[in-house]
Amino acid sequence: MTGTGNTTSAQAAEPAGADEADRIDAPSLVDDIASLLEDGQTYVEAELAFQKTRLSFAAGRSKSGAGFLIGALALVHLALIALVVGLVIALAPLLTPLGAALAVTAVLLLGAALLALAARRRFGDLADAFKSDAP
Repeated sequence: MTGTGNTTSAQAAEPAGADEADRIDAPSLVDDIASLLEDGQTYVEAELAFQKTRLSFAAGRSKSGAGFLIGALALVHLALIALVVGLVIALAPLLTPLGAALAVTAVLLLGAALLALAARRRFGDLADAFKSDAP
């Protein structure tokens, strides 16, 4: 009996509404996880490449920045030397050249001593912060 309402054996084996093309094209969970892992690996590689590039850029800028800073500090040092020489020359008529040199030197040494004491106090505080109370 072959009627229009009868199904063939091939049609009966398939679930209702399932098309063979749909089953082949539908991604499985394993495929999704593999794709996710591949995308994650690609992201990590891209992020590492970006960070390496950023580090290289920062290192290059830091080197040139440090060079400019050293140059600026050298010029400030020379300016301070000029100021000290100028003070000695300006005070020479009042205190004699030797007296002016001694006065400027004494003031500079006093300033250096005060800065050294302040640094010693700060480093002492730092050392106290790292001391252990355990025996």
